[in-house]
Amino acid sequence: MADHPLSRRGLLRSAALAGLLLPAGGALSACASPSGGGTTASRAPTLGARTAANPLAIPEDRPFEVVIFDGGFGDAYARDIHEPLFKKGHPKVAIKHTATKEIAKTLQPRFAGGDPPEFVNNSGSNAMDFGALAQDGQLQDLRELLDAPSWDDPGVKVRDTILPSAIELGSYDGVFSVLNYANTVWGIWYSKKLFTANDWEVPKTWDDFTSLCEKIKKSGEAAPFTYAGKHPFYIYETILTLAAKIGGAGVLTSLDNLEDGAWKAEPVTKAATAFADLGAKYLMRGTEGLDHIQTQTAQNKYQVAMLPCGSWLENEQKDSTPADFGYAMFPLPSFDTSDALPYGTLHSRPGEESFVAARSANPRAGMEYMRAMLSKDGAGRFTELVSTLTIVNGAAEGRTLKPGLQSAAAALKTAGEHVTYFRFRQWYQELHDEVAAATGQLMAGRLKVGEWADRIQRKSDEVKSDTSVKKFTR
Repeated sequence: MADHPLSRRGLLRSAALAGLLLPAGGALSACASPSGGGTTASRAPTLGARTAANPLAIPEDRPFEVVIFDGGFGDAYARDIHEPLFKKGHPKVAIKHTATKEIAKTLQPRFAGGDPPEFVNNSGSNAMDFGALAQDGQLQDLRELLDAPSWDDPGVKVRDTILPSAIELGSYDGVFSVLNYANTVWGIWYSKKLFTANDWEVPKTWDDFTSLCEKIKKSGEAAPFTYAGKHPFYIYETILTLAAKIGGAGVLTSLDNLEDGAWKAEPVTKAATAFADLGAKYLMRGTEGLDHIQTQTAQNKYQVAMLPCGSWLENEQKDSTPADFGYAMFPLPSFDTSDALPYGTLHSRPGEESFVAARSANPRAGMEYMRAMLSKDGAGRFTELVSTLTIVNGAAEGRTLKPGLQSAAAALKTAGEHVTYFRFRQWYQELHDEVAAATGQLMAGRLKVGEWADRIQRKSDEVKSDTSVKKFTR
């Protein structure tokens, strides 16, 4: 395999890995550079025999490595479900399993050195930058996987067993290269037990929501609201979902496409103002200094009533949640009667991204591992174990769902076509970092809404004008 030239972005990341650069605000995040020394060339991937049982022609005598982000879903699903399933089909193929809470920190040196693992579950706050990975040619083209026969039925292609949105969201420049496996639903999470005991009703309008916050605050039972202060994505996701409800899904498309003035648009600033006010009046004391586990555990202890999160929450907190807690979620309330999208609109999209490293020693094994993951057995058991839906059609049918997942699944069904999402977080890591940092300061009262919008718009414009950064549109 030929060596590839370094993009400017990849070069900077490699320099950072070597300790040559000390960027302001912390280490450069995300993707490492391509291999430059020919390491991958000495072990170019080989093909095995293509058979009905081995449609991707993986070599049956070569090992491969699976690296899993050990976060909200843990790594037991890989060890206990997906890897044994793969081994049943390919008993001679050895699998090395690695789990880490810091994907980028763990793997960047290996990508820079030309020794990446085959399969990477690239998730969490320390994930590698997908935009940079795509730009530097690190992502395996997975279109052959889509056209391969499914694990369950050789007469049905893999592409026909999964949500079309998973293909759309996993494509860069029209090439499907990232598998978004979990179909995540975001919303405001609460305890049915706590709400029932205090006669608190789920709010459907913003006025009802703020009235509920005031009622909770006065009750002294709990703080009204919190979020993972150390990881402000949790709250900027919520702000942008409200912005989409106010102004329509096109608001988020404009942000993704780096359009001029998109962050200063009225729906965005309205939503930011609403949450800045919420932060000033109803935020749990100390939120800014707490991470996601600390805020979620505070909720399990009934110290706070509501928090924004994705549908991985129930599994992430399974060891500290009281048996009768009754996890449930509700969609963001309608802001006012002029909202472009109706009550029930959700942010939901395939997520929990994984990829196959194009320059790994055995990428076809990584693709075959994905084919096993996309079986109904693999996806269905994943849903039961980690309490999260997947992109595999019908995989949850007949499965036992926990209360929180039942609530999320019902909300998603009610939302119907009114589902929103944004992609700049995956496309432009540096923009995501700026949005997160600015939003944390907004919620802490250290930035006014106009300053918040100006700061993020400047970063968006900077990314847009940087010719070394590959651009994506939708």
